Amino acid sequence: MLGIATAVLEGAGAPAVSVVRIDPRTGRLVRTTLRTLVRTEPAAASTPSAHLNETLADTVTRIAQQNRISPRLVHSVIRVESNYDPNAVSPKGAQGLMQLIPSTARRFGVSDAFDPADNIQGGARYLKYLLGIYQGDESLALAAYNAGEGAVSRYGGVPPFPETRDYVAKVRRRLANAPAPPVTEPAATAPPVAEPPVPVYNPIREAVDANGRIYYTSQ
Repeated sequence: MLGIATAVLEGAGAPAVSVVRIDPRTGRLVRTTLRTLVRTEPAAASTPSAHLNETLADTVTRIAQQNRISPRLVHSVIRVESNYDPNAVSPKGAQGLMQLIPSTARRFGVSDAFDPADNIQGGARYLKYLLGIYQGDESLALAAYNAGEGAVSRYGGVPPFPETRDYVAKVRRRLANAPAPPVTEPAATAPPVAEPPVPVYNPIREAVDANGRIYYTSQ
């Protein structure tokens, strides 16, 4: 039986394998270097945040402004809830970008929780409602968004649930680090248009001639 020894040679490019064997005709050791193929790992699947595009960002801004709440708040909730995956479903059955449970979706007029615009509209309405209840307190509104209004009422504040407290902290962190919306320059005002001059007319006078006839003149 012929003896064979192998060694892997490291170097630039693909690794090479050096094979040493005995030539059966001459009895000498013969070294052969073989270049091996490199297996590349498949490209990583796109993360849910890749779903954020200009159209979706515009949708968030439009709906947030319609509901008179901060687009940054809506973005922060979406990031923590679903990382911008419109098809996300939680173990508890929450659905879509803003992770609305079916009862909340129905409550705020959402017909298709997996439609991005419909889902964002429902989530924005819910956030606006909660901010109204808690007089603009974002922490309480977020706690209720996560754990329900009843839990916030029972504990008189953010419930002591680790999940809820972690959720509130994450969203507020995202909110604090979110880029400020661009400042738009005020539109340049056109110079005032000069009013046309008001014509001045001589007053009309009544006169009587030598024959007693009455006539009117502006001279």
